[in-house]
Amino acid sequence: MAAKNKIVYICSNCGFESAKWAGKCPDCGEWNTMEESVKTAVSAKSAASGYSSSASTLLTRPLAISEIDTKDEHRYHTGLSELDRVLGGGLVKGSLVLISGDPGIGKSTILLQICEYLGQKLRILYVSGEESARQIKLRAGRLGVSSPNLRILAETDVQLVVEHIRTEKPDIIMIDSIQTMNFTDLNSSPGSVTQVRECTNAIMRCSKSLDIPAILVGHVNKDGAIAGPKVLEHIVDAVLYFEGDRQMTYRILRAVKNRYGSTNEIGVFDMGEAGLR
Repeated sequence: MAAKNKIVYICSNCGFESAKWAGKCPDCGEWNTMEESVKTAVSAKSAASGYSSSASTLLTRPLAISEIDTKDEHRYHTGLSELDRVLGGGLVKGSLVLISGDPGIGKSTILLQICEYLGQKLRILYVSGEESARQIKLRAGRLGVSSPNLRILAETDVQLVVEHIRTEKPDIIMIDSIQTMNFTDLNSSPGSVTQVRECTNAIMRCSKSLDIPAILVGHVNKDGAIAGPKVLEHIVDAVLYFEGDRQMTYRILRAVKNRYGSTNEIGVFDMGEAGLR
């Protein structure tokens, strides 16, 4: 007999799951964060793992720290010196970077600017869940972005996105935005705690196994925090915040987490001079 779906309650702050609703999350202690969700019988983790059998057996024994070689760590320069400094010297291969900020502050626009520079030598897959390919083309035209190595994919099904990544094998992946991605085996709506967690895990495992850096765009809520579960910030390697008034020219990019560099650096962008407005 096939297993039935069941109702679970998930904390929007830490992702803790419970069979019963509670006013206070038993794990993180936050109040009024337990949200109802439908858990399907199909295991999303096994379908979205993204790891190949060869990758899972890459390390067959524990390694002494002296045996681990870091000399081949490769960084891609983005063409924006301020962004490179905040990242710790550039975009590391196989890393997962989350860029967040208020709507309209310039997140998607700056990604296209990066594509124009990196697309001179690298193949880029730009996945958009918010705009059609035509909309992106029109905005790219206004910004003067015309790299022949830039591929646009308007898709929200994360399983199809992973398949395209494995087929295309691009040098860099950009997901705009992670809250619009959807895992079809889950009944919850895009942007929910479960969806954001599983979609991020799918992209992360695919990115790590193929050694492809991925940049994710993340929305923020009315309090200024990244929308979705707090576990999202734990999964990624770097979390960058765009700050500033949309009516003003300057933006500040701040790293609140960076596994490949310091979090003491900030980047200042003149959106007018950079043509990012």
